[in-house]
Amino acid sequence: MLKMAFIGCGKSTTRYHIPYVKQRENIHIKSIYTPSWTEEKKEAAGLPETSYVTDLNNLLNDEEIELISICTPPTTHYELAKTCLEHGKNVLVEKPFCSTVEEAEEILQLAKEKGLVAMPYQNRRFDSDYLTLVHVLESKKIGEIFEVEIHFDRFRPVDERPIGTKVDGEFYGLGIHLLDKVLALFGTPEQVFYDIRTMRKLGNPDDAFEIQLLYPTKKVILKVNQLILGDYPSIRVHGRNGSFIKYEMDQQEACLKAGIMPGEPHFGEDQEEDYGILKYVKNNEVMMESVPTVTGNYGSVYDAMYQTIKHGADKLVSDEEIKMNIHILQNGIAEETPRLIRL
Repeated sequence: MLKMAFIGCGKSTTRYHIPYVKQRENIHIKSIYTPSWTEEKKEAAGLPETSYVTDLNNLLNDEEIELISICTPPTTHYELAKTCLEHGKNVLVEKPFCSTVEEAEEILQLAKEKGLVAMPYQNRRFDSDYLTLVHVLESKKIGEIFEVEIHFDRFRPVDERPIGTKVDGEFYGLGIHLLDKVLALFGTPEQVFYDIRTMRKLGNPDDAFEIQLLYPTKKVILKVNQLILGDYPSIRVHGRNGSFIKYEMDQQEACLKAGIMPGEPHFGEDQEEDYGILKYVKNNEVMMESVPTVTGNYGSVYDAMYQTIKHGADKLVSDEEIKMNIHILQNGIAEETPRLIRL
């Protein structure tokens, strides 16, 4: 049994973490820390047997707790991760892992020295559309890839976010997930083109961006925009022998918002009409297939953490991927965009 705790009990904790951990018999949530508790917060957590504490030392000094998930505002991640590691706790850190490469290197080195695990919560590796993309690439039906386009578009015309730093923008918030997917698939690019903007409310952090990752034989385009109402594919992939196009993004978030929890029938499943379309040439004939969507499961991050902590398995997200991700993000906000840099 892996006993764990949370720092923070906001939407991230109650929507994207706790429902999945509750499905895992080998992980037990012993405590949750937040500076103040209300009955509403406790009800949202939905863990009557868990200790709701207001003193962080209750977590740090509890020898039974092996893992702490940090689900707090971005600019607090570095200090909290360091504090937890110094007290002998493995850490799983919400997005972004930290703000700079220097911070990432310090956290990862401290974890290594302590014999502990420090990793970001890259749950979007288990998005259904991404897992389906991996399946399509593994089939090799569309041949050598020369262009990939991944979108995370929504229609939220009113920007309700508070004024914050550049690290509080969507580039760090969502870009870190999209970059993680690409780094896991294709490794480090040679060049990166950036176009990072604030479109809805000037003065707020960025809410839209396009980055292009340039490899020797392929280009990967990553886009986020909060003002997209029309339909556009979440994934478009073109190879020398065909293409794969999928419109709908992963359905886990929609289910969670609707109160449908992991473990319930059809959680996170796509409708058949939302399956991606694969077209490719075979024996000089154009073939077309509807590709059933691989069902995603954000709890797989916790499965991976369990295996690494308890059995020494390789980390789901390697230290090299963590640092390169932050390196690309940090370069993006260092100067005004649009611009192109060579890594």
